[in-house]
Amino acid sequence: MPILTSLHRNENAQIVLGLLFGICFGFLLQKGGVTDYNIIESQLLLTNFTVMKVMLSAVMVGTIGFHILKHFGYVRSHAAEGTVGSNIIGGLIFGIGFALLGYCPGTAPGAAATGAVDALIGMGGLLIGAGIFATFYTRFKPILMKWEFPSVTVPELLRLNVWTTIILMEGGMTVFLLALEHYGL
Repeated sequence: MPILTSLHRNENAQIVLGLLFGICFGFLLQKGGVTDYNIIESQLLLTNFTVMKVMLSAVMVGTIGFHILKHFGYVRSHAAEGTVGSNIIGGLIFGIGFALLGYCPGTAPGAAATGAVDALIGMGGLLIGAGIFATFYTRFKPILMKWEFPSVTVPELLRLNVWTTIILMEGGMTVFLLALEHYGL
């Protein structure tokens, strides 16, 4: 694993890899149709579930891929502690921005790359919003730090083997995706 260790420590390599993976991610979002404002709007109106299908498929593939890499020692997992306050505030900021703009921080650059001017302007709004949040972070901190919860993974929470949990969750997501398809959503 010396090559992986050297890649991990090389900041320039990390930037290049991040950029390449980001470009690939944006390309796949665009090919999946989820950088289209109308598709995203339809998802928010619960009339077209393309976005959910693409994201659940990515979660399913990513979960298996991550745990295979973990099994062979190429990655490590680490659950982060969190707070209810930060999840509520973060969810509200994300949700309001998503509803107003019609793009999330992942789909906005992908849409902008295809020439969507509204997404490009929205990316400016994302940056301004991040700046405002950073400016007022110390004021928000008491709320953000309310009601801590421990760092626990889903298998730990369910007290199940990792692969048993993955099989159950993958099965549930597959049934859900098939149900969406069956009902034409």
